[in-house]
Amino acid sequence: MPQLQQRPLTVAVVGATGVVGQTMITVLAERGLPINELRPLASRRVPGREVTYGGRAWPVLEARPEAFEDVDIALFSAGSAVSAQLAPEAVARGSLVIDNSAQFRMTPGVPLVVVEVNPDDALDHEGIIANPNCSTMQLTLPLMALRDAVGLERVVVDTYQAVGGTGADAIAEFQAQIEAHVAGRPKEASVYPHPIAFNVVPEIDTFLDDGYSKEEWKVIHESRKILHLPRLRLSCTAVRVPVFVSHSEAVHVETQRPISADEARQLFATVPGLLVIDEPSAHRYPLATEAAGRDEVFIGRIRRDASMPGGHGLAFWVVSDNLRKGAATNAVQIAQLVLERGWLAPASRRPGRVA
Repeated sequence: MPQLQQRPLTVAVVGATGVVGQTMITVLAERGLPINELRPLASRRVPGREVTYGGRAWPVLEARPEAFEDVDIALFSAGSAVSAQLAPEAVARGSLVIDNSAQFRMTPGVPLVVVEVNPDDALDHEGIIANPNCSTMQLTLPLMALRDAVGLERVVVDTYQAVGGTGADAIAEFQAQIEAHVAGRPKEASVYPHPIAFNVVPEIDTFLDDGYSKEEWKVIHESRKILHLPRLRLSCTAVRVPVFVSHSEAVHVETQRPISADEARQLFATVPGLLVIDEPSAHRYPLATEAAGRDEVFIGRIRRDASMPGGHGLAFWVVSDNLRKGAATNAVQIAQLVLERGWLAPASRRPGRVA
């Protein structure tokens, strides 16, 4: 790993008490950024609440505009409403915002970055860099490889998304439903429209007029932006499944030029952050339980799509920990990227750039 610039940093984590925020703090510690002060922020201050980082306890402060004074990097994971209100305040005070919400992802001029796929897009930030949707994140690694090797014509992806993507309340409700089932009690649902335990719910986020959900819309349009393929033909069905952590995806790709399954395996094995597990005869393929707690994106079940003539189609299975690579890890990787390349300041304020 390249040497990070060693100037001590003040880093804020907005949503520090949430599932993703806590994971961000864990990943920050694992990756060794030169942090002098951690500033954990939450929507409201709970007296005495602390988080542990670097061998000491840091008090959780209320997320207010003044809290971003002297902050170098602010990692946001508190929802679109909080990002809309406070990200501009952080930028105005000189912070680089790396935002995990959907608020700025499709905003022109805001880079939407997966570090292994389009790192150079981060160069032109003006104070905000967006972190993609977790399902988009893991999809773009194999799609990038196919785009560069044989071209992409059409993509169909069905996502099987873990309860942990919704947050702590969903995890607690899922656990309570499991316990209710074992005890023979009715399973109650409030986070989702139906009980998720022992169930599959083809609804994530709200439905749009065309019948797609907002989650499906995110996968389609964010993938196009990250891959620099604004006209890519892409369809998605997003499904919530009774899994605590790790999203899974069944992907069918039509390529512009032929590629065999063996060639695809060799290609995917060269992609940083993408790990091939593909021995179906030995029952070896990516599993949600094995991806949990890992930063790699796992790919397997790689085969020719039998509906596509002439070797122009592939089908495969992709799994990734949605809390780590799908959210927290990529955000921290973006922070590492801008530090390594000297891009912490907005592009218009760097030497040699015209404001």
